[in-house]
Order: sequence, then structure tokens, then C-alpha cells
Amino acid sequence: MQRRQFLNTLAAVSATSLLGARAVEAATAPTPPILPTPLDPARWSALNAKRIQSVLDQYGVNSKAYRANKRPYAVFDWDNTCIMNDCEEALLMYQINHLQYKLTPDEFAAVLRQDVPAGPFKADYVTVDGKPVKMEDIAADVEANYRWLYANYQGLAGSKSLDEVQASDQFKDFRAKLYFMYDAICDSHPLEIGYKWIIYFYKNMTPAELQAMAEASNNNGIGDALRKVKYESPKTLPGKAGVVVASHFHGLRIHEEIRGLMHTLRANGIDVYVSTASIDDVVRVFAGNANYGYCVPPENVIGLRLEMQDGKYLNRYKAGWHFNWGPGKTIGIRNELASKKGYGPVLVAGDSDGDAWMLRDFDDTAVGLIVNRMKKGEIGADSKKAAEELGQPNARFILQGRDEHTGLMLPDEKSLKYGKSERKLLA
Repeated sequence: MQRRQFLNTLAAVSATSLLGARAVEAATAPTPPILPTPLDPARWSALNAKRIQSVLDQYGVNSKAYRANKRPYAVFDWDNTCIMNDCEEALLMYQINHLQYKLTPDEFAAVLRQDVPAGPFKADYVTVDGKPVKMEDIAADVEANYRWLYANYQGLAGSKSLDEVQASDQFKDFRAKLYFMYDAICDSHPLEIGYKWIIYFYKNMTPAELQAMAEASNNNGIGDALRKVKYESPKTLPGKAGVVVASHFHGLRIHEEIRGLMHTLRANGIDVYVSTASIDDVVRVFAGNANYGYCVPPENVIGLRLEMQDGKYLNRYKAGWHFNWGPGKTIGIRNELASKKGYGPVLVAGDSDGDAWMLRDFDDTAVGLIVNRMKKGEIGADSKKAAEELGQPNARFILQGRDEHTGLMLPDEKSLKYGKSERKLLA
């Protein structure tokens, strides 16, 4: 009989423990009284600190126009806005490294190919010797690796320890090719395909199991160095796809300025929400667990969602639920917040094309805060407007710099990209 042990390195967690008191204990504590406080300038650029404070003064509890029954609110993107790097991509690598799946080989094989078109990926995604990589070929290789790992790893159905299987060429091939697939799918097809694809691997997990894994991944990322690592698949296992290289940016960091801003907004009577293109149950751990300090209630997180059956996730996107990226984030805010409150957010924060529309789509928004990653595209257009409005007292967009080597904000509108030595304002 096949064994299907899961998360044998973690303590058993009840279905309510992480969704309830422990994961969101700050959110379930009594609501503190509103004691208006100014923004801590910390490492904000001086211009940004002044602009944000003006929003607090204009819309917060000290304003003569403030109405407690019509509390203003702010909306934040999560990954690369509230934190340095992406907690769901970190979770993908953590899940791979620890082989934390609840999928039989046949279930894994089905998820691996789900909704992804066959054929070659974008021209950039080639083998080390320059040959095109086809979806059907690399999927066959990853499936073969998973079947071997499933039969051998004691956390799935075998007898070998995690250290033993991690030393195998099958594991190294599995890691490099599965992560290569994620990047290739996202770059070769509409992002909706790739962003949904990685959450389908949570099939058969309960929310408590997923959140236990997410917390372990968060802690691992916070304790890890910020570093870009290349993973090359073994030459001994070229398989059908050939030898490929995948790259992952390891490490997570809390953006203390964003965490502090969330507390300052609430202290001034302005509610805080998160809109994410990750699955909401994963972000709820980082946003709500008191250990991380953001204290966002779970119901205030809007993200991707899966269908459930018998308390477990299915590999099926929630029927009728929008894709919470780009224009979809605007839809989410309108459906879940603006339509019920009767007004839009006063502040919106983001960093990428996935946030560009919500940063600009609401007439009620006083300021759009952009964590400056010097990107082009839609967010580049918003960033250019921010650069044109530098120093204006009513700037509609503002750019906040950070250092990608440390994960720390910089007291500047310019940012320092990882591997670079010069701060820049725009791409």
C-alpha cells in the first residue's frame, strides 16, 4: 500500500489553528483606540514622507471631513511591495526543495500539464546548447522525475530520507526543470496561465497544511541571504528536453516602512487591505501572522482562489472569481470594496504591471505609491508620471527607492538593482 505522509518535518496543524488564533492573532485582538500618530520618516524619501503625511492629514481622523461610518481605506499589493521578493515564488522553490506535495504521480502529471499549451516556449527559453524547449518534452522529464521521487522519498511513498533524495540527479533535474517551466510558462503565455498553474500543485492540501508550509517558507526566506542562484539540470539526465538552467532570487525581507505605514494608517482611522496575484491563503500568513508585524486581518486580503472539496483544495480555479492581476485587481477592489463602501481607496501601493491599473483607476485615490523597480510597461508609464511630479505637493504618483542587495528602502526615489552599483530613477 502506498503511503502518503505529508509535511513530516512539521508538527500537525489543525484546520483552524493557522486560519484562526495563531496565524492572525493580531487581527483577532481587540481593536485598539484610534490615537492619531504621524508617519515615521524612517527610510522614506523626504518628498514621499511629506506626501504620505499630507494624505494622513487630509483623510485621517484628525481631518474635519472624517466620518467614522465612512472610514477611508488603502490597498497594497503584497509581493515586492510589502516585502522584498515574492513569497509565492519562494514557496514554489520551498515546496520543490522539500517535496511537500499531496499528489499521486498520476495527479502530479495532470497538474503539470494543466491548461498549458503544447509546443516550444518563447525563444529565450532554450537548452544550454541553444535548442528550443517544448512543453511536452520538459513535462515528460519532470513527470518521470516525480515518479522516481515518489517511489523513493519517505515523505511520499518510499524509504529514503530527504537528504538522500536531494543528492540524487533525479531531484536536481526535477528542481531545475520544474522551476524552468514556471518561468517559461509565465513568459511565453498570458500570466494568468502561469499564476494559476503553480497554485494547482496545492491540490489535496487543507488550508492549514498550505499555511504551515507557507510559514515555514517565509521563515526560511527571511533567514536566507538575498542571492540569485542558477540551477542547471544534470547532464546525466538530458531526457527529452535536454539540459536547462533555471534562476531563482532567494531571500525575503520585511519592508519596515510599509509595515509601519500600515500601522500609521490604522492609527489615523484608515483601513488597510491587500490585493495580491498570489493565492490569498498564502499571503494571509505573511500579512496576518503577528510574528511578521503587518497585522492585516485575513478577510482584508484579496487574491487568487481555488475551489474546495471536503476542506481541501482542488486543482480548479474558483468559479466566478476574477483573476486578481492587472485590470483584475481593479475588478476585485470594485466588487469587494468600492461597491460595498461606495468609494474607492485613498492610497494604493504597488510595484509592477500587475498593479498599474489599480494604482490609476480610482478617482478617490489621492496618491499611488510605487516601490521603484525601474520597470517598463504599464507600471513604467505610472513611474514616468511620478518622475514628472517629483516634489509637487499633490503628486498623484510617487516613487520609493530600495536597495535590492539588502532589501531595505532607501531615503530616495531612486533604486539600486541587484548586481548594479548605481541608483536609477527610471528604466
